[in-house]
Amino acid sequence: MRKSTEVVGYLPEERPVPWKLFLYALQQVIVMFPATVAVALITGFQVSTTIFASGLATLCFILITGRKIPLYYGSSFSYLTAIASMVAAQGTVEQLASFKATGILPAELISYAQFGIIFSGLISIAAGLLVRFSGRKAVEQILPPTVTGSIAMIIGLTLAGNALRDAAPVANSAGALGTNWVWFVSMVTLLSTIIFSKYLKGFLGQLPLLLGAAVGCLAAALLQAFGGADFSLFRSIPEAALNSSLWSWGPLAVPAFTLPKVSWVAVAAIMPIAIATIPESTAHIYQLDIYVNDLAAKKGTKMKYSLADMLDRNLIGDGLCDMISGFVGGPAGTNYGENISTMAITRVFSISVLVVASIIAMVISCFTPLIKVIYGIPLAVIGGLEIYLFGAIAAQGIAIMISKSVDMFSAKNIAVIASIMVIGIGGQYAFGGNVPFFGMNVPCIAGAAIFGILLNLILGVGDRKNGAVE
Repeated sequence: MRKSTEVVGYLPEERPVPWKLFLYALQQVIVMFPATVAVALITGFQVSTTIFASGLATLCFILITGRKIPLYYGSSFSYLTAIASMVAAQGTVEQLASFKATGILPAELISYAQFGIIFSGLISIAAGLLVRFSGRKAVEQILPPTVTGSIAMIIGLTLAGNALRDAAPVANSAGALGTNWVWFVSMVTLLSTIIFSKYLKGFLGQLPLLLGAAVGCLAAALLQAFGGADFSLFRSIPEAALNSSLWSWGPLAVPAFTLPKVSWVAVAAIMPIAIATIPESTAHIYQLDIYVNDLAAKKGTKMKYSLADMLDRNLIGDGLCDMISGFVGGPAGTNYGENISTMAITRVFSISVLVVASIIAMVISCFTPLIKVIYGIPLAVIGGLEIYLFGAIAAQGIAIMISKSVDMFSAKNIAVIASIMVIGIGGQYAFGGNVPFFGMNVPCIAGAAIFGILLNLILGVGDRKNGAVE
C-alpha cells in the first residue's frame, strides 16, 4: 500500500497546486500549438481566431461533458482538402488572388466555411446520440478494438513524415536550415525529452516535453551564438497572419471573429469529413480510459466512472465544439492525440490542467508577442518532440488491442488490421493523404476507417450464430 502512494500522477478529478497547474497547462499548450496554427496557415483562417476557438471549444467541451473527460480540442487536418475545394468553388477571381497574395482567406469565404463546419458538427452529435440510445456494446460491434486500435496507430504513423520533415534539414535552404546542424537540435530535443521522461522523478518527471523543448531551444540558441545570424533556426510568423483583428492596442489584439453565411456548397464539401473523426475520437476515448485506469490502479484507487462509457458524451461534445469553433471563425477540429500522448507520458490527466490550458490559449490569441514567442520555437525542436509524441499515439493503438486481448491469430482480425494499416499509411505516403477513388479524393484515415469497419462487419457475419468470439 505504501508503494501505491509513491506513484506520481493526477487523475481527472485531482488538481495540482497552482504553480504546477500552470506549468502542466503550458506544456499542453505547446504540444497543441504547432498543429493548430499549421491548420490556420494552410487553410487561410485567422491564426489568432483559430487559437482562441481552440481554447474556447476545449473549455466548452469540458463543461459539456460534466468535467469528466480530459481532452483538448484542436484544429483537424482532416478538413484541409474539403476547405480547399470549397474555396475553389465559392471564391471569386479577386478573392482567390487576395488569398494567394496574403495567405489569409477573405472574410466572406471564411464565413461560408463556417456554415459548413457548423453543419459538420451534426454528424458527431448524431453518432453520440446513436451510442446513447443503442449502447456502447452495439457501437463496439461496429468499432471493435481491431478497428479503433488500428486507427490510433495510423493516426500516429501517418504523421511520422511530418515529424521527420520538421526534424530534418530543409533542402536548398540557406543557413542552418539546410545543414545537418538541424539534426543536432532535433536529436538533442528528442533524446533529452526521452531521458527526462525516463529518469526524472516527481514533479520534474511530469514536464519532459516542456523541459525537452527548453533544452532544444537552448541548443538552437547556442548554434546561433557560435554560427551567427545565418545559423538561426528561430522562426517568425508571417505578418499578414497577425495583422487582422477587430481591435488592437499595442501588443493586445482582439481576434477577427466572423459570422457564418449560408453556403450549401460548403456543407456538401465539409460536412461528410466529420465521419472520419468519429472512429478517431472513439479511439482516443478508449486510449484515455486505458491509461487513466492504469494510473488509478497504481495509486491504489478506482475511478468513480468509466471514461469508455462516456463515448456518447465525447462524440456529442466533439460535435458541439465544431459548432462553437465554426461560429466564431475557427476551423473544424477534433480532440488531439498529441495531448493524450502528453498525458500518457506524464500521467497528468487532471481536468483542471486542461481548463487552464484552454484559458492560456485564449489569452495568447489576444496577445501578439506570445503568439510570436511560441510560434518562434524552431521547427527542429517541434520535430524532435513530434517523433516522440506521434510514435506514442501509435503505441497507444497497440495498447488498446493488448488491453482488449485481441486475438492476433484470427484471420478476421489480421485482415481488418492489415487493411486499415496499409490503406491509411499507404494513402499518406503514396498520395499525400488523399486517395483518388472514383473521382473523389478520400482522406486516407477516413478511407481506411470506413473500409475497416465494413470489412469487419462483413467478416463478422455468422460469428454470433456460430458462437465465435474474436
